[in-house]
Amino acid sequence: MAPLTFFLLLISSLFLSSQAHLHHRLQPSETQDESFTSILVSQQGLDFIKDLLINKAISSIIPLQLPATIEKSARIPFLGGVDMVVSNVTIYKIDVMSSYVKPGNSGIVIVASGTTCNLTMNWHYSYNSWLLPIEISDGGSASIEVEGMEVGLTLGLENHEGTLILSLMDCGCYVKDIIIKLDGGASWLYQGMIDAFEEQIISAVENAITSKLKDGIVKLDSFLQSLPKEIPVDDIASLNVSFVENPLLSSSSIEFDINGLFTARKKVPVTKQYRQTWQPSVLCTGQSKMLGISLDEAVFNSASALYYDAEFMEWIVDEVPDQALLNTAGWRFIIPQLYKKYPNDDMNLNVSLSSPPVIRISEHSIGASVYADVVIDVIEADQVIPVACISLEISGSGSVKIVGNNLGGSVKLEDLSMSLKWSKVGNLRMYLIQPVMRTLVQTVVIPYANSHLGKGFPLPIIHDFTLQNAEIIFSSSKVTVCSDVAYSDSDNLNQLRIRSE
Repeated sequence: MAPLTFFLLLISSLFLSSQAHLHHRLQPSETQDESFTSILVSQQGLDFIKDLLINKAISSIIPLQLPATIEKSARIPFLGGVDMVVSNVTIYKIDVMSSYVKPGNSGIVIVASGTTCNLTMNWHYSYNSWLLPIEISDGGSASIEVEGMEVGLTLGLENHEGTLILSLMDCGCYVKDIIIKLDGGASWLYQGMIDAFEEQIISAVENAITSKLKDGIVKLDSFLQSLPKEIPVDDIASLNVSFVENPLLSSSSIEFDINGLFTARKKVPVTKQYRQTWQPSVLCTGQSKMLGISLDEAVFNSASALYYDAEFMEWIVDEVPDQALLNTAGWRFIIPQLYKKYPNDDMNLNVSLSSPPVIRISEHSIGASVYADVVIDVIEADQVIPVACISLEISGSGSVKIVGNNLGGSVKLEDLSMSLKWSKVGNLRMYLIQPVMRTLVQTVVIPYANSHLGKGFPLPIIHDFTLQNAEIIFSSSKVTVCSDVAYSDSDNLNQLRIRSE
């Protein structure tokens, strides 16, 4: 049926995930043509989408009135010429007994077989007989049952400058048989005459369904070409969801590659240093999940570089759980010269990262290396006085989780090393300062980071669809989300839009 075509609408925009073909020292123009994100939709996922959209689309197209009014003339012994007309032929019910979707090298084949349709129509006849000098006519309604209808189409899908182009390679509709039952008038008398319309009605049904298929493909192609190439994440970042390369069709899945990196909403130069890795695209084990989403560490590092360049990784710490640490009195035994020079003055800590955090993904964990400078400021008479700068090297381990349709996470401190960068209050005994800095990192820096990481960033998901029963798998340089998909019913399935929450 025509609505079957709309399953492509979902698989091309519903799930965008990740595969990396990464480069070293990539320039912005080069990254546009690289795939850092890809998706594999399994046969289970295709079947789920197909079944859902068949039901939804059928309800959206019926009643479907066939455009043709069918006329026929016949000469009947003793009666003379008889003019017969059937009109207002309308499909009001469609039942699909079985269907399948099969991707392959020749395209995506969709077939609905064993389909039945119920139609209504009006019938009318008139004739003049030499026996009677007047015109004789009669009319009524009729019900039609279409049996053994099979609908099929083959679709082509290719990438053109980051946009998916859909083409109809073949389509058709075949009706095996129909049964016409007349109501009204002397219908029992004229059943034989109406049966003479069988071939014309079959042809009209086949043509109407085929026309609906073609219209649906045109609308679907228009929709695919209108998909955004960037999805806003927040005021700073967007996800580059431009398609890269043609979709890869196997006998039981479809894979889409997109760029997948974070980009600045306000275009500014961003340092890009992504290692080149070549791995299998999606690493879900078995075929039990509908969807596999695999994100390369380059996606995380692109976010790290973007927010660093946007000066988002700088903040002033003026509140801590132990507020005494933000007064020079709290440091009098740790940095005596500080307390002596600025007795009982309030302080703050100016924290800034000296380079973007580096994310590393292995078979068992996610690691992060963070390099930061902490400037100790003294506040005296409303004047902020920098007195020392300490460089930190923080090693952390992370975890990821699915939060709705977002990929969120958290980080914990594994190791901390530090060195004095400069000081205006003499030499600092770093072994005394390190426990204090470790406490500040654990109680201030890590919770601050986790408050942002916990919200996650959006996976591009069609509205009303959510990931369900997701599993997370680590591999070399990748995090893979293997998930089923749930659909929450609404009346706006045809008003599909990208979610970016």
